[in-house]
Amino acid sequence: MSTVKVITNILEANDRIARQNAQLFGTAGVYVVNLMSSPGAGKTSLLERTVDALHGKLRMGVIEGDIQSSVDAERIGRHGVKAVQINTGGACHLDGNLIRDAVEDFALSELDLLVVENVGNLVCPAEFKLGEDIKAMILSVTEGDDKPLKYPLMFQESSALVINKIDLLPYVNCSVERIEERALAINPALRIFRVSCTTGEGLATWTAWLADQVAGKRPRARA
Repeated sequence: MSTVKVITNILEANDRIARQNAQLFGTAGVYVVNLMSSPGAGKTSLLERTVDALHGKLRMGVIEGDIQSSVDAERIGRHGVKAVQINTGGACHLDGNLIRDAVEDFALSELDLLVVENVGNLVCPAEFKLGEDIKAMILSVTEGDDKPLKYPLMFQESSALVINKIDLLPYVNCSVERIEERALAINPALRIFRVSCTTGEGLATWTAWLADQVAGKRPRARA
C-alpha cells in the first residue's frame, strides 16, 4: 500500500468522525473554534484575554492540546473556565477522535463557545478537521512575515488570522502589511486582526467579532 493511500485513508476516517462531532455541536448549538499556531505564538495568552473579555456574556469551555503537560489547561482554569487537557504523547496535531473523547467531559448544552487550542504546529493541524465551525490561526510578528509563503495551507484553511505581539514591531524585522498581503493572496476571505495580548491593543475587535459568530449559530440551533 502506498504512503499516499495510507494518508488518504487516515484523513477520510478522520473526516467521518469530524462530521459526527459537527452534528453533535450543531444539535447543542455550540460554536467551536479550532485555534492553531506555531509554539509560542500566543494561543493560550489570547485565550486568557478572550475568556476574561467574554466573561458573563458567553458560556465557554476549552480543550487544550499538547504533546505533554497540563500547564495551559491550568492557566485557563484559573480564569474560571473549564479546560480539558489532551496530551497526544508525541502526535503533532489533534484529530476528530481525540475531540470526540474530550467533549464527553462537557455538558455541551451549557456552552455557547468551545475553543480547541491545537498542538503548536503550522503544518498538520490544518489538515485534520475536528468538527469545528471555523479554524483560526495566530501568527506572532516575532515569527517573521514569510510564513504565508512557507505554510500556505494553514492560511488557506483558516477563517481568521490573529497577528499577535504587535507591541514588539519596533524590535523585529517584520512587516504586518506583507503578512496581510501574502495571507489575503492565499485566502481573500480571511478576517485579520492585529492584536497585542500584552497591552490589550486590538483585542476588543477580536472578541466582538467572535461573539458575533457565536450569536449567529445559536438562534439557528434553537429554531
